[in-house]
Amino acid sequence: MTTDAAPSLAAWSASGGYNPAMSTQDSNRLPTPVAPLELAEFETKLSVRNLRQEDFDSIVRIQERSFPGMATWDSEQIRSQLCIFPEGQFCVEYDGQIVASASSLIVDFEQHENWHDWKAISDSGYIRNHDALGDTLYGIEIMVDPDFRGLKLARRLYEARKNLARSRNLRRIIIAGRIPGYGAHADEMSASQYADHVVAKKLFDPVLTVQISNGFALRGLIPDYFKSDTDSRGYATFLEWTNLDHVKDSNQRLQAVTRVRLCLVQYMMRRVTSFEEFARQCEFIVDVGSDYKSDFVVFPELFTTQLLSLIESGRPSVAARRLAEFTPQYLELFNDLAIRFNVNIVGGSQFAVEGDDLFNISYLFRRDGTIGKQYKIHITPNESRWWGVSAGNRVEVFDTDRGKVSILICYDSEFPELARIAAAKGAKILFVPFNTDERYGYLRVRHCSQARAIENQMYVAIAGCAGMMPFVDNADMHYAQCAVLTPSDFPFARDAVASESMPNIETVVVHDVDLELLRRNRTDGTVRPWTDRRKDLYSVRYIDPDLGPQEV
Repeated sequence: MTTDAAPSLAAWSASGGYNPAMSTQDSNRLPTPVAPLELAEFETKLSVRNLRQEDFDSIVRIQERSFPGMATWDSEQIRSQLCIFPEGQFCVEYDGQIVASASSLIVDFEQHENWHDWKAISDSGYIRNHDALGDTLYGIEIMVDPDFRGLKLARRLYEARKNLARSRNLRRIIIAGRIPGYGAHADEMSASQYADHVVAKKLFDPVLTVQISNGFALRGLIPDYFKSDTDSRGYATFLEWTNLDHVKDSNQRLQAVTRVRLCLVQYMMRRVTSFEEFARQCEFIVDVGSDYKSDFVVFPELFTTQLLSLIESGRPSVAARRLAEFTPQYLELFNDLAIRFNVNIVGGSQFAVEGDDLFNISYLFRRDGTIGKQYKIHITPNESRWWGVSAGNRVEVFDTDRGKVSILICYDSEFPELARIAAAKGAKILFVPFNTDERYGYLRVRHCSQARAIENQMYVAIAGCAGMMPFVDNADMHYAQCAVLTPSDFPFARDAVASESMPNIETVVVHDVDLELLRRNRTDGTVRPWTDRRKDLYSVRYIDPDLGPQEV
């Protein structure tokens, strides 16, 4: 019996491969090779990553879909979160689209009692109270786009938080979650009964059930957490996940964690024969501060009036504007000193003409080469009458390599609202360069600065001029005593004065302040003037030139 021989592979390929219309004879041939499937066409790219500022629009879209009717993040809140604690902000990306996100910060568990107050713990979403040395990761929000629920995306975000807690050796994660399913049962049971039913798996809640399945334990209920959350009837759950890998650091509580060294200059006013002579004096002082490894060197207000000895006497208002002509040289000098001696310098203050106006400005020269400035806001009668100084209108808070600081020039320290605004913006150290001609004026600055330290539980460092400048109008006499002032409580120095100079001599005061003590005093001090403000009764309202009316 004869049979058809199988064709060669070459012949089979040449014939065009398998054809269903082939005869029975042809059906015995090998099938035509087909190109391998492109698996990329079938893949879904899903990843958990940290948020970026450009993700803002996607985050708002998810919020609007996840929590209809509730306020969404604004761009400043996201920017603040990413600036302060970027590794704590996560999102899930699905084929290039952001479909879920989670936000968090680190706090010290022992320093928080009001877990019911989302705004206080999260700083209204800005997380400026983030404590890198804390022991607890606090989740302020987690959300999943409704079209992508059922993919266990929340589990991925919770795992990212857990991994972060393990890597940072944190004790726990605390979250306050919605119970959106409660609204449908509110007429038939209490919130606690509903929560018990969900824990017992008798009822399903789209949020609480997921949290429990991810290892969180229900610790309680928080009423009025989000009053606008009608589905949850304002309730939230208080849940905790414990990091079993946490290793306790027995020495952590015994160490001064954040040391900042201050060098305050009690500057001796004397006549000079050139700007170069003035510059040599300043360089010597900065060199001394640098030798002591200071973080800040603080000069007095208008110590630059020493340069009036180079200007022909005339009307004080004319002399002040002549003094402002030295400002470019002054800026170049102190910017160079800050970089060369690796120290941040509060350059006292100096006159500057902007437009037709004369301002008294304190400049902050950072050791990274950047410069900030604070205008004097309140002008004394003599400054106005003799020199024609105009007033500034903004309280600045400066970011530095040793935390947030603020500057109030002399008379400004006598207005408590300004320090309150600075503290609300995050300042922990307030510098007060001053220039007073006799003891009464000095004591006004001294006592008011002490009050600012106590009211706001912050450090206040004051630095002034000593000596005399004969025949220099409104700058001829000086009285000063430099000091580092603290809150008045057990962790700080006796009399709430950390260090001070002898009055009216040429000297510097060098002292370390500990921001960790300050932080703890705000939360567990004998009294808490900053925390215990009755903002339901009163507040400080101010006009921000960029943001408009603000309250603190």
